Amino acid sequence: MAVKMESHKQLSASGKEKASDALPLPLYLTNGVFFTLFFSVVYFLLLRWREKIRNSVPLHVITLSEISAIVLFLASFIYLLGFFGISFVQSLILPRSPHDEISDEDDEILIDDLMLKEDSRAAPCAAAAPTKIVAAPIQPLPEEDEEIVKSVVEGKIPSYALESKLGDCRRAASIRREALQRTTGKSLAGLPLEGFNYEAILGQCCEMPVGYVQIPVGIAGPLLLDGIEYSVPMATTEGCLVASTNRGCKAILASGGATSTVHRDGMTRAPVVRFGSAKRAAELKLFLEEPLNFETLSLVFNSSSRFGRLQKIKCAIAGKNLYIRFTCSTGDAMGMNMVSKGVQNVLDFLVSQFPDMDVLGISGNYCSDKKPAAVNWIEGRGKSVVCEAIIKEEIVSKVLKTNVASLVELNMLKNLTGSAMAGALGGFNAHASNIVSAVYIATGQDPAQNVESSHCITMMEAINGGKDLHVSVSMPSIEVGTVGGGTQLASQSACLNLLGVKGASKGVPGSNSRLLASIVAGSVLAGELSLMSAIAAGQLVKSHMKYNRSSKDVTKLTAST
Repeated sequence: MAVKMESHKQLSASGKEKASDALPLPLYLTNGVFFTLFFSVVYFLLLRWREKIRNSVPLHVITLSEISAIVLFLASFIYLLGFFGISFVQSLILPRSPHDEISDEDDEILIDDLMLKEDSRAAPCAAAAPTKIVAAPIQPLPEEDEEIVKSVVEGKIPSYALESKLGDCRRAASIRREALQRTTGKSLAGLPLEGFNYEAILGQCCEMPVGYVQIPVGIAGPLLLDGIEYSVPMATTEGCLVASTNRGCKAILASGGATSTVHRDGMTRAPVVRFGSAKRAAELKLFLEEPLNFETLSLVFNSSSRFGRLQKIKCAIAGKNLYIRFTCSTGDAMGMNMVSKGVQNVLDFLVSQFPDMDVLGISGNYCSDKKPAAVNWIEGRGKSVVCEAIIKEEIVSKVLKTNVASLVELNMLKNLTGSAMAGALGGFNAHASNIVSAVYIATGQDPAQNVESSHCITMMEAINGGKDLHVSVSMPSIEVGTVGGGTQLASQSACLNLLGVKGASKGVPGSNSRLLASIVAGSVLAGELSLMSAIAAGQLVKSHMKYNRSSKDVTKLTAST
């Protein structure tokens, strides 16, 4: 930066002379002098004329000091009018000379200064070196890859077949990316390609990759839950979210911690089958719900997995159609694939018992996956967790900046009554989905399951004579796993490791995923507590205006890339 500034000064010194170079003072100081002179003289003359009016002295009778003031007024006025008038006219009429254009060095200096000013606003980052947004240099493709790109563009090689054809996932992503850019005419320069293990996602996480998206991960905590402190990773681009959850964790920690209970654990899948008559559909319903048949069905279901264990079957009939909701334990996996395999086994068995049964689909939406549904709100899906804490009066006042009575009243009117007025389905909370989504993305869960996993009712009650606050969240459908899917990717695996729930539990199958569900609920509790306090204290808009709005000139930053 110092080198750039010095070269900039040398360039100015050796370049074309400017009219302002003839002034005895720098231009900004000269302007300051004339501004000060102009307003001082105006102020002096106004005072003198007010005195003349009060004393009935004619205004045309002037003293030597007033004559001098008038002369200075005219001189300063003419200077300022000429300076700003000429500058304005030139900006409208005269074309800019190539010599007047801002050089690349000038542009870099402006961007550096802008970033330094931005960084200086945040105390924790004040000492950090300024960073510049620089586009990665475009590397030409090898000749053999160039031929493959042309084949993909021409449709001779399917894009989805690149991995199997080349045997190199990184190379396949690069070729697919280049072919996409040529086909669409759109650049993917801002989407990172390097630094990712594409072999790790092959066949299970993402098809036809062309890069990856970067999401910052923040840490909230420590969250004191069931006597253990956890640092909770949250992947988000929403300002204030991690800070707010962190404040809730602080209040919980200072009040002795939160406690949680997983009172239900079972993933569901509900196929839809059809018969020739409603009577036959009802007969299958009675057969499936007969306790004497459950043991046989369990043996058939459980044979598909070491960890999948059938828990119950619930049916719903609609004319000739029957919806069969299977619920089973899935160990430390989220379990959608596991329960689907078990259901398929049972369907194959039922066809032998009811040969007129027509299986329409392995999923009939009575499950219900990735959709708001009353069946999940009432019956639960995944892990059903309740988490609670007692926040002391002084903590509510000092940390949360509000009072118990205000929180209780706001919770009743907002989370309970307001949600009822809106016809909410499982949404009797302030922002549970914010925390659920952030933790899910950080730990490799399916973010689409945020829909039912965010079902939550937040309760607040004044206790101990109205001094302390009892707060709880009840979440019936937290769908998480610590094995499979995105949990095995390096970044997500690191976040699970931070929480101490990485992989499958060697001692008690399913204990890691249940603990993760409890941590999600505890984090939601912290987030609810902090946001409700911010609203009650009137801090919400103020905090977002302060921390969630960037003053960076994005056009200037991107112009240098």
